[in-house]
Amino acid sequence: MESLHIITPVKDSIESTLRTAKAILDSHIDVPFLYTIYNDFSTEENTLLLEKASKEMGFTLVNLADLTTHPSPNYLTVLRREQQICRENGNHLLIVESDVTVKPDTLQKLAEASTRLPEAGIIAAVTVDEKGDINYPYEFAQKLEAGVHDIHKHLSFCCTLLTNELLEKVDFNLLDETKNWFDVTISHESLEQGMHNYLLTDLPVLHRPHGSRPWKKLKYSNPLKYYLKKYIKGWDKI
Repeated sequence: MESLHIITPVKDSIESTLRTAKAILDSHIDVPFLYTIYNDFSTEENTLLLEKASKEMGFTLVNLADLTTHPSPNYLTVLRREQQICRENGNHLLIVESDVTVKPDTLQKLAEASTRLPEAGIIAAVTVDEKGDINYPYEFAQKLEAGVHDIHKHLSFCCTLLTNELLEKVDFNLLDETKNWFDVTISHESLEQGMHNYLLTDLPVLHRPHGSRPWKKLKYSNPLKYYLKKYIKGWDKI
């Protein structure tokens, strides 16, 4: 079974990030993994908190300010860097966002699925709320039975494994640099390469939507303000 590179990109949202990190590091997993948090221009105070937590908890911290002057978000920089690392070492890439809390067996089961599911490009754990009900971004899966589903649409990168096979076939250097997020594009590229995107509806992870990007909550409380910010400021391009 191939080893994992697990990453969490974050800008501030320190409380939720450390909750995410603790759950990952406390996981019951027999697959070798390296866990990296990418600090995407958090405040100076929060950067110091992340550096302190890195030493105490044992995760690797990469401050993107050391790699680029491009303003946040820098998801593309992270993806390109990780693709190179995973290609060189034969790793799968597992993205766990900072508003997600995994269960003790989540990482192990995703790793096992990567060896079991045929021609897997992307494998995602379904997201749920505190009550255990499937929530954003997988509302469409609320009617699906618990199990493995071959999804012919995009999967989000909330808690999602990109197989090494996908990383070898899809060149992230060719991704559109005007965009901010790439789950849709990479999902479609996976399908175009003849691979399969699997959603595991029997593997739930707790998701507090937009905990890492609070301004996106405006989409529900004040849609007009949300879309003004989105289009005028050029935020959230997918």
